[in-house]
Amino acid sequence: MYAIVDIAGQQFKVAKSETITAPKMDGEVGARVEFDKVLFLSGDEEGKVGAPYVEGAKVQATILEHSQAKKVVIFKKKRRKGYEVLRGHRQQQTKVKIDEIVM
Repeated sequence: MYAIVDIAGQQFKVAKSETITAPKMDGEVGARVEFDKVLFLSGDEEGKVGAPYVEGAKVQATILEHSQAKKVVIFKKKRRKGYEVLRGHRQQQTKVKIDEIVM
């Protein structure tokens, strides 16, 4: 059984006892979170497609840790002008363990 869930504007395919890395969300480490924006739910027989969301379906998860992603390097250059700029950015993220998919 798996579900496709909308978390902070991004879609994730999740299954029970799976770990995903999502954009930063509020909550302490060890706190339980619930995602109710389920777009698709696959069961034993056939799947349910939401319009836009599946009614009554929820995904329960636990926050494992807050961290930062790898650095993204932005390099700008204009040739023959002596112009070079090097900048970087690290996106905040949260690691979440899926506990249960509730129908």
